[in-house]
Amino acid sequence: MSVAVYVRRTWSEFLSAIQFLTRIPVPSQPYEADSLLRSVKFFPLVGVIVGGCAALLHLLLAPHLPRLITAFLVLLYLVLVTGCLHEDGLADTADGFGGGTNREQILLILRDSRIGSYGGVALTLSLLGRLLLLSSLPITQVAHYLIATHVLCRWTTLPLSYFLPSARAQSAQEVDGQGARIARLTSTGTLIGGTLFSFAVASFLLGSHAIAPILSAVLLTLLTGLYYKKRIDGVTGDCFGATNQLAEISAYLCGVWTV
Repeated sequence: MSVAVYVRRTWSEFLSAIQFLTRIPVPSQPYEADSLLRSVKFFPLVGVIVGGCAALLHLLLAPHLPRLITAFLVLLYLVLVTGCLHEDGLADTADGFGGGTNREQILLILRDSRIGSYGGVALTLSLLGRLLLLSSLPITQVAHYLIATHVLCRWTTLPLSYFLPSARAQSAQEVDGQGARIARLTSTGTLIGGTLFSFAVASFLLGSHAIAPILSAVLLTLLTGLYYKKRIDGVTGDCFGATNQLAEISAYLCGVWTV
């Protein structure tokens, strides 16, 4: 492969990651069966973009508005820029695992686009928790935590998709599911490279305070991964979103607790 072809392919993979994870307008990319899989390596980098814009918005608003209002507007931006992608995953996962008593029931509920009581409560607590935690972070550290957190929470997809298979791998209905396209297909190089990049960014921004958010992201990924494996013998796209949301909340909590 020539250098020019490699650069074009890499750029296309990066744009595909932005296109999948956000609502940021990018040039439409040609569809390929493995486009999503090849773009996973850029998920943490997309976190830098999403978190960086959130940090800039906070820096612009913080001098002029009360902290709670600033946190609300930053959270509103985060919800809009991602199209509620991860919030949807959290709500569906809460409904599935909360309402299902066995693997078949859980997977059936996860397919249902309607939100139930478990999902509604999980979504409410997630939004409220992030609002309170963002408004409680030390004012001088909010921007740093926004970037580091959104890198780490997107990193969680890498180990989950590396170690766990698709929970619906044997179901024809899941052939086109987003989770099935990356589950246990992420390469070792992507996992190692993404991990080094994510932990380096967090360490650069937070210094010694990065230890707690990094450990919380690793621990949450491990615990949720084991839980998904036990309950449904794998992961779905919603599971990736749920772990992402939990990792975001835990990173903010670490910041409020330790700084």
